[in-house]
Amino acid sequence: MKKILLHCCCAPCSTASIERLLADSYEIVLFYSNSNIYPKEEFDKRLLYMQKLAEIYKLKLIVEEYDHESWSRAVKGLEDEPEKGRRCSACFAYNLATAEKKAKELGIEEFTTTLTLSPHKISQMIFNAAKDMAGYVPYNFKKQDGFKRSLELSEKYGLYRQNYCGCEYSLRSQTKVTPDQ
Repeated sequence: MKKILLHCCCAPCSTASIERLLADSYEIVLFYSNSNIYPKEEFDKRLLYMQKLAEIYKLKLIVEEYDHESWSRAVKGLEDEPEKGRRCSACFAYNLATAEKKAKELGIEEFTTTLTLSPHKISQMIFNAAKDMAGYVPYNFKKQDGFKRSLELSEKYGLYRQNYCGCEYSLRSQTKVTPDQ
């Protein structure tokens, strides 16, 4: 079995992503690294449900220290960008670079992210943010009805489904968006 580090944005998006990776014969290590989430109480609430999901699937969960100030520096100057704009690209790059670094530390050759499952994210933006990162596997978890499956599994497991991406800028904009390809 190949080992992969799965950067997890939240438990609901992780459900179908885990299923797909298991079907592809991966041994999965979950990595909850989301310093973009605001406020800290929201980070903690999402973490609680990630822990629950890790227990359900009997998977190791690594939690990165919350460092919202560092993330804020990474998106400085992009605060007024619209959702799906340059701020999101910078956020993806920040989270994926953290995952790449953790995978290297752990000696895991491959990593990917659950971020591509959400219909509120443009998968190609995520792939572009990671294109030069060693070991990145470009899974588009939206494919094969991934989002629909995540809804089913979230209900089955009683998982908290948040109503915004995570950062204070997505919280304030909470606009309706359409799924990408």
